[in-house]
This record gives sequence, C-alpha cells and structure tokens, in this order.
Amino acid sequence: MNRLARSYFFSNYFYGTCVLALSLETNIQLGLSLNPPLYYLFLFAGSVWYYTKSYNSEASFSQPNQRAYWYKTHQIQVAYSQTILLATAILAGGILLFQNWDAVRSLSSMEWTLLMIFPITALLYYESISPKNPTHNLRSIGWLKPFVISFVWTGVISLYPLIFLRMQTGTHFELNAMVSWFFLKNVLYISILCILFDIKDYAADHNSQLKTFVVRLGLRKTLFYIILPMAVAGFLSFLLFTVNNHFPLIRILINSIPFIMLLIVTWSMQRRKSILYYLAVIDGLLLIKAACGIIGVLVLK
Repeated sequence: MNRLARSYFFSNYFYGTCVLALSLETNIQLGLSLNPPLYYLFLFAGSVWYYTKSYNSEASFSQPNQRAYWYKTHQIQVAYSQTILLATAILAGGILLFQNWDAVRSLSSMEWTLLMIFPITALLYYESISPKNPTHNLRSIGWLKPFVISFVWTGVISLYPLIFLRMQTGTHFELNAMVSWFFLKNVLYISILCILFDIKDYAADHNSQLKTFVVRLGLRKTLFYIILPMAVAGFLSFLLFTVNNHFPLIRILINSIPFIMLLIVTWSMQRRKSILYYLAVIDGLLLIKAACGIIGVLVLK
C-alpha cells in the first residue's frame, strides 16, 4: 500500500484527481450541467502530463528527498506514462475541437483571452520573461510564485468548465457576480495551500536565493502573519457572501469544513512534516474542498 501511495502521489495522478473533482464542484455549485466525459479526460491527462514534465524540468534529482528518488528509480515508467498522457490529451482535445469548431470560431475576445491567459501564464512560470536573463521566470519571483500557481489552477477549474460548457450550448460566457466571487474564493484558498507547500522547499529555496514568504519571514511569521490572516479573511468573506445570498444553513456548515481543516493543518505545520504529508494532506485539502462543495449542494436536493 505504501508503494502504491507513493506512486499515486509522486506521479502527480493525485493532482489530476483534484483537478477533476474541483471542476465537477464548479458546475454543481453554480447549478449547471456537467461537461462531457471527453472534456474531463482531456483535463486529467493534460494536468498530470504538465505537472510531471514541470517537475522533471526542475532538475529535482539534485534534491535529496523521497519524491526525487522515486523519479530516479522509475524513469522508464514515467516516460511511458507521459507518452500515453500526451497522446490522450491531444486526441481528446482534438475531438473536442472538431465537435465544437463552429463555437470556437465564434468565441468573443473576452472568451479567447480567458482561454489563453492561463496556459500562457503556466508556460511563463518556467520559461523566461526577460530576454536578457534566461532564468528570470515567474517562478523566480518568490512572493509571486504561490499566486501564479493559484491563478492558473483557478482558471482551469473555475472558468474552463463554464467556457467549454457554453461552447457546447452555443451561448457566450458571462462573467457575472457569482462566477467572479467563486473565482476569487478559489484563488485565495489555493494561494494559502501554495504558501504552505513552500515550507517543504525552504532549504532549497534559501540556498538558491528564491525569496518565498517562508524564506523572507521564517516559518512562524509565515504561518501566523500571512497564512492564518488570509484563511480567516477568506472564511469571513465566505460567510458574508453566503448570508447575503441566503444560502441554507446546512450548505454553509458543510462548505465551512475546508476552512476549518485549513486552520488545523496550518497549526500542525509548526513541526517538520514528510513530503507525503504535503502531497496527501495539504494538497488533499483541495479534494476536501471539492467534496464539501458538491455534498453541500446535493444534500439539499
């Protein structure tokens, strides 16, 4: 079981699972029908492929941890997986493009902007943004790093399902108040998880002079001056929004669970944790958030 768990988390298939769950949550929370299975296949394969490729590009083998060792000893397995994932993403994406070609041609400028800004941002996370300095990318700006990751994640899970669904129905996407709030809530929540995850890389980031929050402020100040205030602010804004929109009490309580779990996990980070803790527990809060969002709607039906 331990070997299977390491393979599942280290190979980034867990991230693919989180992307799927959060995308489903978006449609269900906003009261919309689900996207076709082919869309979710494209999303899963593309997400896992990107994360694995990105991890390999970071030269992680030089970092002595369990994940780097797993990649070093499973290079053939990873190569086969990447080939299958890329082929699956291209095939599924091509079919979706063919099936919705007329809708693609009629996309508005705003829809094109929303479709392109997130993959471009993901590309610039590792690729240089300065012609004079090939190592100057968005990832090298330590304080900005978690917000870039959160921005891309939130675009993919919160806006892409809606845009692709509108393409199928032949209507244009509208960025209304509910969608905007849902987007901002997810950006804040995922940003907190990204800052927590940076704690794992403190030593490596410090040695490479990458000024993340934990490198700049230290562990305790990051936890109590950055993460906890952000978590409390997010929770209060969530409560204010739900009360103003007259959400049922049971839905509010269920959707409060991810914020409560976030506070508990933040408090636990005062002690050193294993890499599997970061992957399974901290990133696992994404799965908890998606599950609570879905259950909060379904229990009222």
